[in-house]
Amino acid sequence: MSGRSTPVRTAVIGFGVSGRVFHAPFLACDESYSLDHIVTGDPERARQAQQAHPGATVLADPAELFARAGEVDLVVVATPPQTHVPLATAALDHGLHVVVDKPFAPTSAQGAALIEHARAAGRLLTVFQNRRWDGDFRTLRRLVDGGDLGDVHTFESRFEWWKPQGFRGWKATTRIADGGGILFDLGTHLIDQACVLLGPVEDVWADVVRRAPGHEGDGDDDTMVVLRHANGSRSRLYMSGLAAAPAPRFHVLGSRAGYTKWGLDPQEAALVAGGWPSDPDFGREPQDNRGTLGVPGDTRRVEPERGDYGQFYRLLAAALAGDGELPVDPRDAVTVLQIIERAHGRCAQR
Repeated sequence: MSGRSTPVRTAVIGFGVSGRVFHAPFLACDESYSLDHIVTGDPERARQAQQAHPGATVLADPAELFARAGEVDLVVVATPPQTHVPLATAALDHGLHVVVDKPFAPTSAQGAALIEHARAAGRLLTVFQNRRWDGDFRTLRRLVDGGDLGDVHTFESRFEWWKPQGFRGWKATTRIADGGGILFDLGTHLIDQACVLLGPVEDVWADVVRRAPGHEGDGDDDTMVVLRHANGSRSRLYMSGLAAAPAPRFHVLGSRAGYTKWGLDPQEAALVAGGWPSDPDFGREPQDNRGTLGVPGDTRRVEPERGDYGQFYRLLAAALAGDGELPVDPRDAVTVLQIIERAHGRCAQR
């Protein structure tokens, strides 16, 4: 596809929150792509897909898509985690490039095998770690790279919600062995961000807990992971669906200053509410969400970077044209899975 000038013909498999909110809008807004096919077996989601993207052909089954493989260049796998490997493998076998949503695979061994399969097929494979382009994380990277905090020794990061009734749908029923639980879900983002910010991990400690009643699966919903990085810094990562009083999104301490940030990046909320990536203020942090940098008695509010999930697909378009690297190296996703496996292996789940 080197030097490609025509849009990348794209299919999205799955039209739940992932396909509907995090993938289809960005593909539809990027002139480097054409969103040609959407696959969902749910009649209501099929109706929503056709209404939101009238130019796309809605199919009921992945087999129907692969029968039309000659009409497609790229497949986005936005389905529950236990389906990621078989669907991505089938797409590669049909000569298609593939984006896999997180978690990449239920096990690191399956992820590594999928990477090798893509290499043998001569196709590009990447993983949708969109939270690398959260505005607050981009802001934090700017501060760390610019030396504003000095040498970072403590990185606290949280995704916390208040869902005392427990998770719903496949998130409530998928077992850990199939990629279920909050550690495989939100933890994938938190661990990826920690590795991007502070580098390789040498040791892992975890407290993996399931609190909400009524789950059919065994997935955790209230978990903490501590990472010891090779550079001596520590990451303390919290993920919970049972946080009645959420703590700061980021609390980062360095030798020169600390940085504290409350509130979540606004992109997901805007998309769920019907916003569009092309909206003028999309990705801009509200004033009261801005983080604070400094030391006791000497602090300042920090001008944030704009959140930009669309950067993932812009970088991918360049890679597909032979003009750049993948937005996310899938080997990074395997490293995250290895850390999750160590976390599950070093805890007594309660």
